[in-house]
Amino acid sequence: MTTWYEGPLAAFDTETTGVDVETDRIVSAAVVVQDAPGTRPRISRWLVNPGVPVPEAATAVHGLTEEHLQHNGRWPAPVVYEIAEQLAEHAALGRPLVVMNAPFDLTLLDRELRRHRASSLDRWFESVPLRVLDPRVLDKHLDRYRKGRRTLTDLCAHYEVTLQDAHDAAADALAAMEVVRALGRRFAARLERLSPADLHTLQANWHAAQARGLQAWFARSGSEEVVSTEWPLRPELPAAA
Repeated sequence: MTTWYEGPLAAFDTETTGVDVETDRIVSAAVVVQDAPGTRPRISRWLVNPGVPVPEAATAVHGLTEEHLQHNGRWPAPVVYEIAEQLAEHAALGRPLVVMNAPFDLTLLDRELRRHRASSLDRWFESVPLRVLDPRVLDKHLDRYRKGRRTLTDLCAHYEVTLQDAHDAAADALAAMEVVRALGRRFAARLERLSPADLHTLQANWHAAQARGLQAWFARSGSEEVVSTEWPLRPELPAAA
């Protein structure tokens, strides 16, 4: 029987105007689908004119300028609808969705749906639940005592996954998928009996514990930064933009 990490997977990634899920916007996105390891991935890409200024710091990360997006990007409303529709289709087909640092990308998509479609991400998954695999949460739990950072670039280096064109949404999505497959193989004894549905539930608990640990570290360091325990989607804030 084929294990989940050797079977069909989808992956989702965004590039944005910044790192605040409540106020920043999507400027590009990609969904990558692969039926099995080594097979040619199918890629859907979106380029978005966010309708707001694109900070130079964001452009320095992903290379997308405000002028380029104004001339080549589509308006957000149809794009976020198409993305949510495609994610729901993959869920209906039973494909787990790989999202690196899921609370960022999925919450940002949710806020864009609320902003431009008077909708929410949850509404797309009322009948068929979303099953998320987050390489950051999985790696942190399965290899919790390893020192060092756990960005996508770091995880790719650790699991010997090639990452070309970092901060391109499609490249990052594909790399995150390959990291999840590599995680599955390396920790097969602990993962192969768990279904994506099992892992989705477990990751919510693992992320909450990880967030509480980070919050405690911030408190000891005198930082007032607040770490959300919610995964894979943060709840809507009353004052969300």
